[in-house]
Parts: sequence; C-alpha cells; structure tokens
Amino acid sequence: MPRRSRRSRRAGRARRSRRSRRSRRGPLLAAVLGCVVVVGAAAAGAALVKARAHFAGPETVSSSARRTAAADGRTSVDAVTEPATDRTALLATAMRSVAVADGAAVSVAVLDLASGEGAGYGDGLFDTASIVKADILAALLLQAQDAGRSLTARERACATAMIEESDNDSASALWRAIGGADGLDAANRRFGLTGTSGGQGTLWGLTRTTAADQLVLLKQVFGEDSKLTEGSRTYLQGLMERIAEDQDWGVSAAADGSAWALKNGWLPRSTTGLWVVNSIGRVTAGGDDYLVAALSNGNATKEKGVALVEAAARAAVSVFGDGT
Repeated sequence: MPRRSRRSRRAGRARRSRRSRRSRRGPLLAAVLGCVVVVGAAAAGAALVKARAHFAGPETVSSSARRTAAADGRTSVDAVTEPATDRTALLATAMRSVAVADGAAVSVAVLDLASGEGAGYGDGLFDTASIVKADILAALLLQAQDAGRSLTARERACATAMIEESDNDSASALWRAIGGADGLDAANRRFGLTGTSGGQGTLWGLTRTTAADQLVLLKQVFGEDSKLTEGSRTYLQGLMERIAEDQDWGVSAAADGSAWALKNGWLPRSTTGLWVVNSIGRVTAGGDDYLVAALSNGNATKEKGVALVEAAARAAVSVFGDGT
C-alpha cells in the first residue's frame, strides 16, 4: 500500500476530530431540550390552575392546590375543587316541613343580596293581587325617568296610599297613568320580567306572575344593577319600609325584628271563594339581606294563606343559615 503524504494524514486526523466533537454535542443538546420541556410543562400547569380558578369562581375552587409527584420525579400541580352548595335542593328539602292544604299551591324564590346566590321552589303562575302595586309604581318611575321629570304631587300622594295602605283607588289611578297592562308589560320587558302579563282592562289585581319574576322585580327595586335610578329606588324602598301596621305580615316573618320592606297582596276569588295571598320584599336575617317572593293560591281563608306564605318565606331564608 503506498504511503500517504504528511498533509493527507493531517487532513484525516482533522476529519476524525470534527466527527468526535459532533458526537459529544448530541447528548448535551438532548439534555438541554429536556430541561426546557420540563420547565415549560411546569409553567403551563401553573397557568392552567390559574385559568381554572378564574372561570370556576370562588364557589367551586379552593385557595389551596395539591402537588403530586410523577414517576420521573417531576412535580405537577392540580386544583383542589369543592362542590358548590345547591341552595335549590336545600330549599326543596326545607319546603317539606311547610304544610300546604289540599287544593292550595305555593311558590317561593329567594336571593342573597351579598353573594348573589338564589333558590326557587315551584314555577306556577299566580294572580298578583296587590303585590302588583310595587310593579305599577316601578313602571311609573321608569316612565317619569324617560320623560326627564319628577312625579307630580298627585302621583306621590297616590303612590304613598297605594304602597303604605294598599289603597285600591290610588292603584287604579296610577294604573291608568302608566297605560294599564300595555304600560306595565312594556316596563317589565325592560326590567327583565319574562313570565308576567298585566291584567285585562282595569283588573290590575289579576296580573299574572311567577315567584321568579317577582324576584327580578325586587332586584330592580333593591339592587344596583337596575333600570331605575338610585333616587327612584330609594323612594320606592322607603314606601315599602312604612307599610301600615295591620299589614306587617308575610315575608317579614323571616326578618330580624323590623328590618324589612315589603308589599303584600290578598284577594278572594269570586269564582271559587278561595284566597290568593302573596308577599314580596327585602328582609334582614342574621345580619344579611335577602329578597323574598312568596306566592300562594287556593287558600280556604286569608289567615291560612298568610300562614302559608310566612312559612315559605322562613324556609327560603333558612337555606342560607349557619350550617347549610
């Protein structure tokens, strides 16, 4: 075999050296990439936990996290979830202790103003009787806002008598002022009521509604996210806080002392002789404020209807009590 020149031997050693250096960089590059993958996975896991916590909200995700170790020694982070309290299920259980006479029906809805949690029982339609008077005044206030005016002295006098004394003549006057059922329905669409329809002609007491819709109305009166201005809300709230002493019944039974604002309704139906008895309002119990709507019909007497809506109101507020 012929001997290679010195230059040829040097070129061969250089090529072998370069191949050797490339083979040593392979494992090093793989290790670096592995570190990047591990760090990136950990960061993505942390971001996923934050995203879950953000969308799930405080009712379902606790403030703590659970760390688990994988077989390769890496650590992952998982959110620890807690089930939200089912207030509607609790209310259904509480309503089992409420005695409902044969032929009678009751529906109740409640909202915790602080937390925004609510619950409902029953979804039937009920005649409003005089609770519609709060709705009539809310509609009048909304129309006055649209016109950029205040209520007239006459309107204020009627409003006071209608809410505080439940005066029917005053209610009829303001019913005409808002345009009857058409005016009430138009205002209620803006308020967000979807299951309420005004009574025909002059029969404002036969407006039909649901407990859920009455809760929506109460949110317009007592909540900040409302079509009514703060001045309009304060005005209507004040009247509901000054109900005549002989009408202090209904949802106020669930309140601590005199911490309530309400409007009641009662009506004997001429076709059956049975009573419609309803109550809506805000109550304070255990230091917290609740909106409550309790509706009933088919009661043999007014007194039995009052007892029924009071029991329903107490059951509704009880689902937010200690230990639930």
